[in-house]
Amino acid sequence: MTHIIDLNFLKNADSIAAFLLPTTDGLVLVETGPYSTFPSLKAGIEQLGFQVSDVRHVFLSHIHLDHAGAAWAFAERGATIYVHPAGYPHLLDPSRLMNSARRIYQDQMDVLWGDMKAIPADRLRAVNNEEQIEVGDLTFQAWHTPGHAVHHIAWQCGEELFAGDVAGVSIQKGLVVPPCPPPDINIEDWKASINLLREMGDIKIYLTHFGLVDNNAQHLSDLEWQLDNWAQWMKPHWEAGEAAETVIPKFQAYVAGQLSATGIDEEGIKKYEAANPSWMSVAGLMRYWRKKEG
Repeated sequence: MTHIIDLNFLKNADSIAAFLLPTTDGLVLVETGPYSTFPSLKAGIEQLGFQVSDVRHVFLSHIHLDHAGAAWAFAERGATIYVHPAGYPHLLDPSRLMNSARRIYQDQMDVLWGDMKAIPADRLRAVNNEEQIEVGDLTFQAWHTPGHAVHHIAWQCGEELFAGDVAGVSIQKGLVVPPCPPPDINIEDWKASINLLREMGDIKIYLTHFGLVDNNAQHLSDLEWQLDNWAQWMKPHWEAGEAAETVIPKFQAYVAGQLSATGIDEEGIKKYEAANPSWMSVAGLMRYWRKKEG
């Protein structure tokens, strides 16, 4: 049975999830969230009748801090951490990742994300595309799903798929939006990954942001439409040579208008911004157009 643990990121419910699966070989955790939410994760594990030390295997969709920031805390307790080969070196030595994040978030770094420590090689395992990992009575299959990040994996366990960010963000069953931070956004790769998910049919899709998808076909179609919509909105601003600082408030207003038009109130917009800051998508999509056509 899959348990959804709400990490209450920045005191927002339904923003970041982790997923706990009991097996005959201890607990599996899919996603850890940032270390700043480790107390909420620990409490959620204990409320289910387990201890953090019972987690023996951690499967990460990718190494962004809102998904993998607390992985080291489980490695310290003896868990094995499974990650995409391109993400492996950044968990082995997270200094470059953390220095980059600190330049972006500055004095908000600790509040948002907390610490991220190196994970020793004997606790890390790089997983190839379609590779299967047996954990007790469960089998996890890795699907390399680039688009949001080149180092992205969607993890399948039976009829369930833990989709990380490749299936987008939808808070409380609201508008489906694509998180587009730099540096890896690639629209064509993302669409190919969406098609891979489509081919899985009625599999249960779990979003890290947030929870179980109701209608896979509609959800994925909405995601693809929105991905194109945001990319095409951004293109003329890139072509005009506008600075990101100028574009950010315009895009924030555009996204807020889209959310509001679907009935999402100010509190809901705040949750979306916590899970998927629209200013990050400006940087990511501007970079995408520069790499594609620059």
